[in-house]
Amino acid sequence: MIPGFEYHPEYLSRKEQENLLGEIREMIKTNPLFQPSMPKTGKPFSVAMTSFGSHGWVSDKAGGYRYQSSHPVTKRSWLPIPEKLLSIWSDLTGYPELPECCLLNYYKDEKAKMGLHRDQDEQDFNAPVLSISLGDSALFRLGGLKRKGPTTSTKLNSGDIVILGGEARNAYHGIDHILYGSSQLLKNGGRINLTLRRVTRS
Repeated sequence: MIPGFEYHPEYLSRKEQENLLGEIREMIKTNPLFQPSMPKTGKPFSVAMTSFGSHGWVSDKAGGYRYQSSHPVTKRSWLPIPEKLLSIWSDLTGYPELPECCLLNYYKDEKAKMGLHRDQDEQDFNAPVLSISLGDSALFRLGGLKRKGPTTSTKLNSGDIVILGGEARNAYHGIDHILYGSSQLLKNGGRINLTLRRVTRS
């Protein structure tokens, strides 16, 4: 396993997951899910997204991958990152600066996935990336610093947390597929992934 990868299984209790999900659902009423698209082709992602924090991640054919201060559809500013998530960041990463973006990815069914990629639209690669799983389990694939290098797979369940720091911060990673119906947290099934990132340099 590449140095800097941390796996914290069952970090959130069922009650904590339910409380966090309830708060997120209320926030989505203001910052609704939207369908991003690939920069070159305009092909829609298989996941829906939204963000919280001062910076939100978006992607489309017109502007490519980027962070911006407002929702691409409603044009409203993003809502602040929930205090519970900021507390998790501080407890687990020890990083002196708080995250500026919480990217929410919603995997609706078994067709939704995320290809191997690196998070490289940020200015500060010294800050780790922290990922929280809610809902159906997913097969997480982690590689190295080269796209075609060897990979390992980890099954992520609801309440699990993964951190990519150090060398792993720039590692290729993705979601092969979700195990639809493996959790009862989301009423209609599916998976929510919350990714906390520091965007700008300190």
